[in-house]
Amino acid sequence: MRLQIAQVAPLHERVPPRRYGGTERIVSYLTEELVRMGHDVTLFASGDSVTAARLIAGCDHSLREAGTMDGLAPHFAEFEEVVRRARQFDVIHFHVDYLHFPISARERYAHLTTLHGRLDLPEIAPVYRAYADMPLVSISDAQRAPLPFARWHATVHHGIPDDLYRLQPERGSYLAFLGRIAPEKRPDWAIEIARRAGYPIRIAAKIDRADRAYYEDQIAPLMRQPHVEYIGEIDDADKQDFLGGALALVFPIDWPEPFGLVMLEAMACGTPVIACRRGSVPEVIDDGVTGFIVDGVDAAVDAVARCATLSRPGCRARFEQRFTARRMAEDYVMAYQTLLEHVRGARTHAAS
Repeated sequence: MRLQIAQVAPLHERVPPRRYGGTERIVSYLTEELVRMGHDVTLFASGDSVTAARLIAGCDHSLREAGTMDGLAPHFAEFEEVVRRARQFDVIHFHVDYLHFPISARERYAHLTTLHGRLDLPEIAPVYRAYADMPLVSISDAQRAPLPFARWHATVHHGIPDDLYRLQPERGSYLAFLGRIAPEKRPDWAIEIARRAGYPIRIAAKIDRADRAYYEDQIAPLMRQPHVEYIGEIDDADKQDFLGGALALVFPIDWPEPFGLVMLEAMACGTPVIACRRGSVPEVIDDGVTGFIVDGVDAAVDAVARCATLSRPGCRARFEQRFTARRMAEDYVMAYQTLLEHVRGARTHAAS
């Protein structure tokens, strides 16, 4: 069944992002895979986005690159354009968290919202209670735990294109840290794990404005150690060599990570992941196959020595089984079809 699908992306980064930007990257992978599957897809995103779908620009350039002061105004204009075109679509898939709820709650279009962020902040719960009928998709079962009362329609794990990265079968000689320099990502733990394990560590990470003081006060001094190399923010093209050349990706999170896309990127290169047992990690990592799930720094140090026992082709094979963009898109199509059946049923019941 060929569907008319709208994908509504945040406007902070282009789709796909040039560098950091997990949500926009997933929106891109999903959109392009749905097009390849034969669906008619319209992408609402910033005007500098690149897609095979029909592009409706919510602003000329991504808000971060444009240095936009008011990030809400362009989003509300984008939602209004979605409403104007709503009759063109079988389903509208939002990726903007709860921002569209006041509009969608009052319109009669079939829609889903994938939540991409953390949901354990206390100020969030009242919003989801107020809009308890909004059909939601979680990106891990762990992510949805703080909101058990919400209308969860499905859990769809992320996926990435199977040809985006290639297997690098030889083990590397350094540890890798990829993501953001932020307290919850614990780059300090990553540096300590590498030091105690006797390996150099390469850090490819973005520093948000909000985390600048944390970086200057707590992380910058650690970067001066001889085993640490900071290479800054990198793009997809650079990730192949960065991740593929590593002995392991160190993912020492100290927060309920909703998903953690970098774990898939490492596995696609054949590189195992050493990750703390928080959030989505037990759903993503097959312990002893694609990496090791650990409880703290001591266990992570021990896991580094055990990485040589893991099969890099085995990591790649498990990625291909569980985390490709095609599998993700197929899961979403099933979610769309289930939603449409529910909507048709509700309308029939109301008419009778």
